[in-house]
Amino acid sequence: MIRDPETLQILLDSIRQFVSQELIPREHEVAESDNIPADIVEQMKEMGLFGLTIPEEYDGLGVTMEEEVNIAFELGRTSPAFRSYIGTNNGIGSIGILLDGTEEQKAHYLPKLAAGEYLSSFCLTEPDSGSDAASLKTTAVRDGDFYVINGTKRFITNAPHAGVFTVMARTSSEIKGAGGISSFIVERGTPGLTIGKPDQKMGQKGAHTADVIFDNVRVPADSLIGGKEGVGFKTAMKVLDKGRLHIAALAVGAAERMLADSLQYAVERKQFGQRIADFQLIQAMLADSKAEIYAARCMVLDAARKRDEGLNISTEASCAKMFSTEMCGRVADRGVQIHGGAGYISEYAIERFYRDVRLFRLYEGTTQIQQVIIARNMIREVQD
Repeated sequence: MIRDPETLQILLDSIRQFVSQELIPREHEVAESDNIPADIVEQMKEMGLFGLTIPEEYDGLGVTMEEEVNIAFELGRTSPAFRSYIGTNNGIGSIGILLDGTEEQKAHYLPKLAAGEYLSSFCLTEPDSGSDAASLKTTAVRDGDFYVINGTKRFITNAPHAGVFTVMARTSSEIKGAGGISSFIVERGTPGLTIGKPDQKMGQKGAHTADVIFDNVRVPADSLIGGKEGVGFKTAMKVLDKGRLHIAALAVGAAERMLADSLQYAVERKQFGQRIADFQLIQAMLADSKAEIYAARCMVLDAARKRDEGLNISTEASCAKMFSTEMCGRVADRGVQIHGGAGYISEYAIERFYRDVRLFRLYEGTTQIQQVIIARNMIREVQD
């Protein structure tokens, strides 16, 4: 639900200008240095981009889901690394605290996250627990007024920079599966918490992930999100539902950028005495991409509006995430094909995007996990 179209348009215009004038020109710099420039981070803070989804009462902008996906459409037009840097504070790193945290936890952490004073990370995935998140092995054992956390988390976004971690850990050895999992807030610098070397990835230079290791990490009992054991997995799933819509919107934005670049190249590139844009087989790839992007954008907006209405969008979020990210991969492939040999050279952005967008089909739940969720929800509805 867009609360104030005029205010949203002003925000979107400023973000669009920021992306076009500041971020896109520095994509190559980020890819070469594997780092987000400090002056860009400061501009993000000044624009309030770290607190887009955090409510105004905690110093954020408090955008709705529909407003958020419109913003993500714009941010998706540039290197995913820029969005990734602010993404955890607006998504998986803060939403768990916002949805299920105590008032004290919200008041202490959310303003710092909104200001970019803290960067956050969401610690769910483990070496032996990826898609099967409920089988995680990290433990949190109660010891008086503390919990002692032990375990390793893998592929954790922004881990090398985070000041606060939302950690999923098993608090009950007797309750198997999701019911024994709780979530905790752990601050950087807590004794026993260490960060592994940044992962060397296929793409998304500048967006850093790493292992987070917990070796007898003692945290106060009031670090338990919501002050209640056994609801951590439910918190994680609430976070992921929202995150899937966000990633779907990013995929749409990235696809729109790749199509725009491909169209421009096709209009300028000549072969056999004419523009390649005039060849029908090139036109077919352009048209297929345009139609799929339009369909994905409509899906994302529809699901976002339903979430703002308070409806359960588990199925719609998975549909949007699955379709949009798979679509984005197809647009990337066509983009390389339209560019021909130039599409395999790093001088052109399509080469980098081709690698960068591959991750969209993996995180926040793989395509196959989305298929399982969609089908299970369908079957459950029939049985009910």
